[in-house]
Amino acid sequence: MLGGCFVEGEWLRNAFRWKETIGPWEQRPGHFGDVWMYWTDDGLGYFEFLQLAEDLGALPIWVFNNGISHTDEVDTSSILPFVQEALDGIEFAIGDPDSTWGSVRAAMGHPEPFDLRYVAIGNEDCGKKNYRGNYLKFYDAIKRAYPDMKVISNCDGSNHQLDHPTDLYDYHVYKEANAVFSMAHNFDHVSRKGPKAFVSEYAVTGKDAGGGSLLAALAEAGFLIGLERNSDVVKMASYAPLFVNANDKRWNPDAIVFNSSQLYGTPSYWMQCFFVQSNGATLLNTTLQANSSSSLIASAITWQNSEDEKNYLRIKVVNFGSNTANLKISIDGLELNSIQSYGSTKTVLTSSNVMDENSFNEPNKVAPFKSLLEDAGKDMDVTLLAHSFTSFDLLRESSVLQIAGSGSVRKSPI
Repeated sequence: MLGGCFVEGEWLRNAFRWKETIGPWEQRPGHFGDVWMYWTDDGLGYFEFLQLAEDLGALPIWVFNNGISHTDEVDTSSILPFVQEALDGIEFAIGDPDSTWGSVRAAMGHPEPFDLRYVAIGNEDCGKKNYRGNYLKFYDAIKRAYPDMKVISNCDGSNHQLDHPTDLYDYHVYKEANAVFSMAHNFDHVSRKGPKAFVSEYAVTGKDAGGGSLLAALAEAGFLIGLERNSDVVKMASYAPLFVNANDKRWNPDAIVFNSSQLYGTPSYWMQCFFVQSNGATLLNTTLQANSSSSLIASAITWQNSEDEKNYLRIKVVNFGSNTANLKISIDGLELNSIQSYGSTKTVLTSSNVMDENSFNEPNKVAPFKSLLEDAGKDMDVTLLAHSFTSFDLLRESSVLQIAGSGSVRKSPI
């Protein structure tokens, strides 16, 4: 996702303008990123961001400037040039290679359209004077030209009905660890009608984050389990930010840290790896017993491993507390012996200190550890280490189940 304050600019004169970031690198004028106070040559431009998403096998989301910066705004009566720039940008991404801007993309070596399906009108601009008026101009023009394009509003629709049409609404959260963990239930009571949520920026920040701590990762894991359990109203989620150069940090923490010759993932990066199989999986209702600690949160999915084409039941549990927890997991609805002990595994993310971090010297100080799960079955007594995130992957054949003990579970699609 290309977006954030980078596309707004502190002033509009320094906003990201996509047309200046395409073509031969040496001919790009570059611009001053005045929000983060650095000059960029825009060698990593709009085209390269689309390529990056394609190379990662991910869908791109283009967040573009809607005529509003941190300091100045374009009046709605004068917004049409910005609207046209957005339409041209969409054509560059998905237009036919013989279209005006699609031909520019083709000349850059990519005749096939990119798979752009989502655009966001602005970043964190809801409530600013001209946002609603400008938004409607963009929305109407985009839907006329590209009716299947999904549009994302900056306005949070989780607590009230929005006064403008949209396909998704943006939701950001940056807080300390306890607050982020407690937000796991924020979407439990959101209306199931209307636009879906796109949690496009979330992270533990402040002293709890350190330079990327285990504590931050565990709090974020609890929050993500809450999103997973509400996947009928939360369409997408993304951690922010993704990359940081260790020699020029402008934000903390980040998921992946690099320099000219090294890189490592923070605990938050490794935490997100636990959710790779959640996209498109079948979600199961999980309920912890009433006497369970409030520091525990769990979810369960069934999924098929694309590599071995085998079926698994994955139970994820975060123990955010400072004490070891003993848990009895009971699974209802499976045929006897339908879970195979051989091939079932347990993966744990933890460390000796909750503020432990990774570094170039110790890139795997806090990293997942996988082991065979002994005595895997429909009923299991398990131990959850203090300050840990555990995934139980049970190799199975059946497709219908319920979980009790750590909860009573029903099959429901994401």
